[in-house]
Amino acid sequence: MAAAVLAGCSSGEDISEPDVGGGYDADNRERIAVLTFEQELAADPAIADVRVILPRPYRNKNWPQSGGTAANTAQHLEIAPTLKRAWRTSIGRGSDILTRLDMEPVVEDGTVFAIDTRGLVSAIDTETGRKRWQVRLERKKEKKALAFGGGLAVQGGVLYVATGYGFLSALDTDTGREIWRHDGIVPLRGAPSISEGRIFTLTQDNQLLALNAKDGSLIWTQSGLPEDAGLLGAASPAVAGDTVVAAMSSGELMAMRVENGRLAWQDTLSRTRRLTPLATLADIDGNPVISRNRVYAVGHAGRMVAIDMRSGERVWESNVPSVHTPWIGGDYLYVLSVDAEIAAISVADGRVRWVTRLQRFKDPEDRDTPLSWTGPVLAGDRLIIASSHGYVLSISPYTGDFLGAEKLPDGALASPVVADGTVYFLTEGADLVAYR
Repeated sequence: MAAAVLAGCSSGEDISEPDVGGGYDADNRERIAVLTFEQELAADPAIADVRVILPRPYRNKNWPQSGGTAANTAQHLEIAPTLKRAWRTSIGRGSDILTRLDMEPVVEDGTVFAIDTRGLVSAIDTETGRKRWQVRLERKKEKKALAFGGGLAVQGGVLYVATGYGFLSALDTDTGREIWRHDGIVPLRGAPSISEGRIFTLTQDNQLLALNAKDGSLIWTQSGLPEDAGLLGAASPAVAGDTVVAAMSSGELMAMRVENGRLAWQDTLSRTRRLTPLATLADIDGNPVISRNRVYAVGHAGRMVAIDMRSGERVWESNVPSVHTPWIGGDYLYVLSVDAEIAAISVADGRVRWVTRLQRFKDPEDRDTPLSWTGPVLAGDRLIIASSHGYVLSISPYTGDFLGAEKLPDGALASPVVADGTVYFLTEGADLVAYR
């Protein structure tokens, strides 16, 4: 199936194949060199003719948490064949030399919520882009302090905000009024996850907290190994049935019982051979994905695994380095590597169906400034990814072919989100931009 270009210009014109800096290389999809790690990520010729079949797209009304669902399995979302910018609004302070604006917005019942790098939470009307309210979350003694990490989740009229200040707040979605606050000492790393009346959130020192969604009281905690070195991002826990799976900055993957936090199994995503000091970081920044009784996870150190949900045994493993949440669509996982590639990987055995190389440096000639890519999101028969140099690309999920591009006001580090036929991008300059 063919897919249309992501979006039109603000003037209403559609973009076909714009110049995005000369980084797309369609001819090199078959074999791409991975520069940070010692092996190449390559398409498997044995499955080159296997047809990629996706589930039918469906319209999701809300985007309540990181990854779209508690299990990070939003599958194939519905959007129009061609999108145009609907509105753009500022949410506050963006990235600077000390902070990164990489927290996904969340959406519920006609309102999109976002947080800036200084703890300013905004509620914005999805139709018009007008602000409903803004609330700044901070500790009284730390008004000027920076707060790395954190994120949002929303459910049932309550917005849950994890902060780098070490507390998690529950806000009324209509007014922004704080309903309760769970105070801690250690900063919270990533966005919280919600399931069955429980909030799951990770701390910077690799503790998983399970809180009561009604009052913020602590139900249980489970600790992973502490890790001094790690990346700035963080994974959100994945929840399915009676199991919650947490990914740690130490490279640990831990499965626990939702009810009491008892450890069911654990694994470590690390590799024995590395090329560079950066490759020694075992951090897992992408959310685990739970689908069909398997857990899929990928780490920065270059290991991607499929694990049996009940036994904890590995079903397959592959050498893929990534800091992004894999997106599952039918029988394939779509993942961005740390070396500026996007690949389709079989959920059955981990073999690579196709690989497409993306622009790796802002200036391909001097290669001084590496680019960051974020996503992907599967919607309307295309994979949508965004970059730190301000371009959004559409990639065919069937072949990896380039379909089109759109220029954002600024670069983006937060993954795109989709709700009710609208795609939202949060830029590093703190602009929230909606396309529909």
